[in-house]
Amino acid sequence: MNEQDLMQRIKEIYPDAEISVAGESCSFEVNVTTPAFADMKSLQRQRSILTLFNQEIASGELHALTIRAKTPDEVAAS
Repeated sequence: MNEQDLMQRIKEIYPDAEISVAGESCSFEVNVTTPAFADMKSLQRQRSILTLFNQEIASGELHALTIRAKTPDEVAAS
């Protein structure tokens, strides 16, 4: 799995998201910013992204995935 694969999969469900990915091989950190998170709690946001990679996590292809999921307003306030 590579950065482009991660970004493409997330864009499929959050097409308006701003996404940055850092890491390599099987360990990544993903920052996702989208207005779609406005009505979601933090855990719901993370689960919505983690479920996209269930197979890769189960197989060990993806070992670690750190997710930071925020709305544009949250990013602007920080």
